[in-house]
Amino acid sequence: MNIIVGTAGHIDHGKTALVKTLTGTDTDRLPEEKKRGITIDLGFAELDLGDTKIGFVDVPGHERFVKNMLAGASGIDLVLLVIAGDEGVMPQTREHFEICRLLDTKCGIIVLTKSDLIEKEFLDLVKMDVAELVENSFLETAPVVSVSSKTGEGLNELRKTLAESISRVPNRKSEFVTRLWIDRKFTVKGFGAVVTGTLASGEIREGVELELHPVGKKVRVRGVQTHGKDVGKASGGQRTAVNLGGIDHSEIERGMVLCEPGVLRPTYIFEAEVEVIADSKGPLKSRQRVRVHIGTVEVLARIQVLNSNGVIDPGTKDFVQIRLEKPITLIPRERFILRQYSPQITIGGGAVLDGFADKRKKNEIESARHYLGELISAERENNYAKSLKLFIENSKNGVLTFSDFQSRTGWKKEVLTSALLTGVTKKSIMEFDNNIFIAQRDFDDLKSNVLTAIEKHHINEPLSPGLLRETLRENVAPNVPAEVFKAALEYLADGKKILVVNEIVKGAAFNENLSKEELEVKQKLLSLYAEAGLLVPSLEDALEEGRKDTKVLHSQARKIFQLLVNSGELVKVTENFYFGSAPIEQLIETLKSYAESKSNKRMIGVPEFKDLAGISRKYAIPLLEYFDSRKITSRAGDKRRIL
Repeated sequence: MNIIVGTAGHIDHGKTALVKTLTGTDTDRLPEEKKRGITIDLGFAELDLGDTKIGFVDVPGHERFVKNMLAGASGIDLVLLVIAGDEGVMPQTREHFEICRLLDTKCGIIVLTKSDLIEKEFLDLVKMDVAELVENSFLETAPVVSVSSKTGEGLNELRKTLAESISRVPNRKSEFVTRLWIDRKFTVKGFGAVVTGTLASGEIREGVELELHPVGKKVRVRGVQTHGKDVGKASGGQRTAVNLGGIDHSEIERGMVLCEPGVLRPTYIFEAEVEVIADSKGPLKSRQRVRVHIGTVEVLARIQVLNSNGVIDPGTKDFVQIRLEKPITLIPRERFILRQYSPQITIGGGAVLDGFADKRKKNEIESARHYLGELISAERENNYAKSLKLFIENSKNGVLTFSDFQSRTGWKKEVLTSALLTGVTKKSIMEFDNNIFIAQRDFDDLKSNVLTAIEKHHINEPLSPGLLRETLRENVAPNVPAEVFKAALEYLADGKKILVVNEIVKGAAFNENLSKEELEVKQKLLSLYAEAGLLVPSLEDALEEGRKDTKVLHSQARKIFQLLVNSGELVKVTENFYFGSAPIEQLIETLKSYAESKSNKRMIGVPEFKDLAGISRKYAIPLLEYFDSRKITSRAGDKRRIL
């Protein structure tokens, strides 16, 4: 078992001395730390307890270095809240305790140091003060151990307590892909860039390719160390040093993330549930500029409080949208701390709910609150399929790919695949080609919107045969992938709700709804072309003849004419000449018979065609060109080959 133990507490309360006594390692490594006698940056040490290997993260206690403390506190499994027995609870004791609580640290030990300097009566008063501080928190029932790093008093008891407490540390969640928040970077002669951090999840193996976020640069793992030893791989929960190839150490910064390539994506906006600490100097307000500490990164941001008055009072929690000033890479349920922009004091903290939010308008706040509340419910129920359904229902286009889901959840491929299968089986999610998914609710809405659009079109354009497929898509769902729209049409067609003829979509129950006079015009046009045979009138003459002695307008007659063309009863040869379909088909049969004659070698000229069809050149040339376009004939000089 590998766990990370972090120190917390006020400056000069003996955190570094305690770690040195337990591990033999002085975690103050910087010359400035040696000179000033205080911890400035993170320090690290290891302790091997046989079955368990502990990585210690020693953090600075000075208020000026809380930023560095936060970089170390984010990855710990168990905290040693260190309080000097001769001073008791101090300002940074309280702030560090609140930070650990807000980061959802599950286990801890309260260590009262410098026991050799105080009387028992005063120590009892300190214990009462500490009990008041941790009341109703994760440390309320935590063991309290008094020690002296100078004399060694209580250290054996602390080691025993530490070993016992380790068994209560919950296992790290295993569903997430490889992620390591970088807290240190340096270069080693002959090896190049080296980074260290607590491996939050997954594993890092020598020789694999990883991705450095938020820059998105691919790097190669040249070597891995844990507890100061070369290893083939490191697993979640271990302090890990990684030798990287393909990058110079100057390109790396604390706060970057090493992760599995091609999975996670940086974000500028996320939504979360935030708690404002009870002794905050004031409420958290919309538009307030804050410092967000998540993992090992600090980034400036603006807050949008998602409630009616835009305020979260001290001692309460509510939903917020956090708009970052630079991109970071995160996953849902990741914990973070909010600090005031200036002066830099801790305001509160919370958990990420949706890492890829869109800016909210005032009228969207209530729906956002419901959505975020449902995400919390799904998390508590460990209902992964429900989380996916909520993500997809609240995405910008209502459609997500497998890759989109993985970047939103940070789940391993097998975990996400299983959750999606559950959602598809329960019919809350639908899957389409190219790993595209849509919520069942949204697919039903899409089908309903298609039917509404078609019905509206038939009402507004009663003589139109329907809508072009692409026109319908542009009007109803321009951002929906073609695969999803096609499936919606197929569902509606199978359900006898619509008809799709070539590229035309119309309602299954649609009829032309022609008036009595319009039906009369339609019949007159059909009779006109039937009697004309191949000696047809021009389009305008036909329209005038068709609406003669009626009150039907020219535009109405034109639409009726188009209905006959759409139905195939009339055939367009040129913009001016239309023919009945029966005479055209009969002429094709006549051409076939002519082609079977051995004397003409399947060739026909304009004069022969005129005689064969019984028409003048005015009709012969357009008809031959029409037959060329239909591959019935093919031009060969001044003649045609009958194909």
